[in-house]
Amino acid sequence: MDIHDQSPTIDFLTRGESYGLSGPVKIIETHISIVFLIDGLAFKLKRAVKLPYVDFSTPELRLAFCHREVELNRRATPELYLGVRRITREADGTIAFDGQGEMIDAVVEMRRFAQHSLFERMAAEGKLTTAMMEETAEIVAAFHAKAPVVHETSGSANMAAVLDINEAGFATSHVFAEEDVRALAAAFRQAWMAVAPQMDQREVAGKVRHCHGDLHLRNIFMGDDGPRMFDCIDFNDRIATVDVLYDLAFLLMDLWHRGFHVFANVVMNRYFDLTGEDAGFRLLPFFMAVRAAVRAHVTGTQIEEDADPDDALTRFARGYFDFARELLHPGSPRLVVIGGLSGSGKSTLADALAPRLGSAPGARILESDRLRKAMFGLRPNERLPLDAYRPEVSARVYNALREKAAVILAGGGRVIVDAVYDTEEQRDAIEAVATRLGVPFAGVWLDAAPEVLKERIKARPQGTSDATIDVLERQMARDPGTIGWNRLVSSTTLEDLLQTVERLAAACVESSGRH
Repeated sequence: MDIHDQSPTIDFLTRGESYGLSGPVKIIETHISIVFLIDGLAFKLKRAVKLPYVDFSTPELRLAFCHREVELNRRATPELYLGVRRITREADGTIAFDGQGEMIDAVVEMRRFAQHSLFERMAAEGKLTTAMMEETAEIVAAFHAKAPVVHETSGSANMAAVLDINEAGFATSHVFAEEDVRALAAAFRQAWMAVAPQMDQREVAGKVRHCHGDLHLRNIFMGDDGPRMFDCIDFNDRIATVDVLYDLAFLLMDLWHRGFHVFANVVMNRYFDLTGEDAGFRLLPFFMAVRAAVRAHVTGTQIEEDADPDDALTRFARGYFDFARELLHPGSPRLVVIGGLSGSGKSTLADALAPRLGSAPGARILESDRLRKAMFGLRPNERLPLDAYRPEVSARVYNALREKAAVILAGGGRVIVDAVYDTEEQRDAIEAVATRLGVPFAGVWLDAAPEVLKERIKARPQGTSDATIDVLERQMARDPGTIGWNRLVSSTTLEDLLQTVERLAAACVESSGRH
């Protein structure tokens, strides 16, 4: 059915009097929907389109998918989705909401939220913050934990179906050269084969779930109670039934492609801290590449339908296409370990280095303080009891750091470990992980004067670290032995430290290559 068949509905929804109001109606369009905003409400109309991944071609289908949209989105944002309104043609030819005549269309009725609270708008205006990203990771992790597990096909077959949809989507567009599309499709199939066994294992473990399906910046807003997800995939359960990390990957890809590398890295790290998904880290570049390809072909379809007179959409589509190709070559593993006494700036350096170490989504940070609190079921800003710092507990923490690092490195990922490492035994043990796996290693020890360390500990608020002046003094009283790592003075500027550590990490990669 052609979109012009909906012209009576669109005309009706464009007029304020249709809603019993006199104010103007604002319209927002996408390739598969039109949203009409008036007063405190939004009415979402599904376009009469039929594409390889969505069929809204009849009023009956649109009504059914409106109900499905409300049902699915109420999982995450029940306060936003009010219900479904039928649009009818009455006996006298007029159009009405929920009349007695023939149903010609349907819309989803929603509460309206301020457009400036959309993460996409906030990103453009420089209003996103690290705290928002950490909250977002928490809500996504909580949503995934409750999402229904689906065991309909293997994990690799599930993603092969997504590749099929992508290839069909590219076939509807003339934006991309045919030889480039064929080459990208071949690269995706090759990458898929490399990770197929792990995807199958994850499906057996219950990691394939009915997720959001469209989790990017345009579908998250800042509500009164924090970040809120909306507008999930309602029109194709196959697209929404995916590995939870593939669901997360859309947000990571969107942030990274827009230049928000730090925020993408924060979301990834906080999500992994909460879920313990470290074994799946190696899948993220592939999943992000698939997401970039989705954005590319969807934009290509939009160009075919609506034209692109200034080539802005074409540049947008090709940018995502090129990003997909880049993500399929994620680079080699490496391990950077940052040690030093409490207050030396380990976590500050690790957080700043992680998005700069390797390709998207940056490095996985394994932080001893977060790991220790997770072992005791506490949030990062909650204080642990003193017995959580007994030697045997610390031994468990350092063992877990090594185990997690080994899993990620074996899968080709980049790892930054952030812990005190004030004994030779601990330092030798973490360095041995890199040696055993044959990956480049850079050990960094941050030095600072005792008075500087004390002032930093006094000044910082309660957070991930529970270190006090007493804890620091006990650390300083111990003999750390011979420190063979690169010793850096943490009182220099953060940017200078970053550049120095980046050079050290690069030199280790070069040295490893020569051997």
